[in-house]
Amino acid sequence: MILPSPELLAVSRRWYQGIFNGNTKILRDYLSTVEELRFIGTGEGEYWRGSAVRDGVGDFFEEIPVFDEVEELEAEAYENGETGWSSFVHRIRFVGVASESVHRTTLIFALDGAAWKIVHRHASVPTPNIDIVGAEQMAIQRLVDAARDEGPELNQTEGLASVLFTDLEGSTTLAATLGDKRWSTLIDQHFQTVEGIVTAHRGQFVKSLGDGTLSSFQSANEALLAAINMQEAVNLTDLEPRLGLRVGIHTGDVVLARGDFFGTVVNKAARIMSSANAGEILVSDETRVMVSGNHEFNFVDAKSVTLKGLPEDHTIYRLEWTR
Repeated sequence: MILPSPELLAVSRRWYQGIFNGNTKILRDYLSTVEELRFIGTGEGEYWRGSAVRDGVGDFFEEIPVFDEVEELEAEAYENGETGWSSFVHRIRFVGVASESVHRTTLIFALDGAAWKIVHRHASVPTPNIDIVGAEQMAIQRLVDAARDEGPELNQTEGLASVLFTDLEGSTTLAATLGDKRWSTLIDQHFQTVEGIVTAHRGQFVKSLGDGTLSSFQSANEALLAAINMQEAVNLTDLEPRLGLRVGIHTGDVVLARGDFFGTVVNKAARIMSSANAGEILVSDETRVMVSGNHEFNFVDAKSVTLKGLPEDHTIYRLEWTR
């Protein structure tokens, strides 16, 4: 499941600070030791592989003129299991250079033990397509402009929401057993079932993510009822191997933009779901408190856990649903 990664944002920013501050030790330490490491720069011929990158990265950046001003224009990062990536855009002015320039960089990471290591770095400096191919390629820009002009629903809005993530455990084994065609049909049916349950409980089915889903509810009560209904629906299937649904819920302030949800609340809900076993519904203490006056729900097995990418420990509960 692809998830936003505050952890890789922080790691990437430390890497860039190493560049801007001339800390060559950080630059070397963050690079993987694998021979598949690739380093692509903005200049012709700047395509290097393996140990040569680690050995020469310090000298490479020391040859760059001294940085005068650096502004981060865009930054995002995602992870999917043991891999991840980040994309950054910086506006940079160098000492002794009159004009500023925009630099775009993508870093691809792989987990090495408990640490993220860079296995691929690709930098570019925008050059107008008209200068390269004799034409401007505007198809994507026209779509972006059209979306921007659609109206107020594209503006960011904030509010309290209960965010619900689901994921199917054992899906790889089941897909191999059923074959691609039957598995595709099954997963489509599962998504339709989940979306129907979300809608029935006045929630918003935001998107599917691989074999998982992301939904949002204005009511924590409805989110919990929806989670129970999802587990009941999966429990009624008679497939072998069995489907195992994991559910995680967290309540807090979210940012809605372009039909998608962002913020720490989303990340925490995803991490809580990752802590669940098949057939479990795990909820944050914040969600539990929201429904504390409703005796319909039974929360058990309170425990303090560390959630990847989030500071401090977090109290989570298992919601009993078997009837």
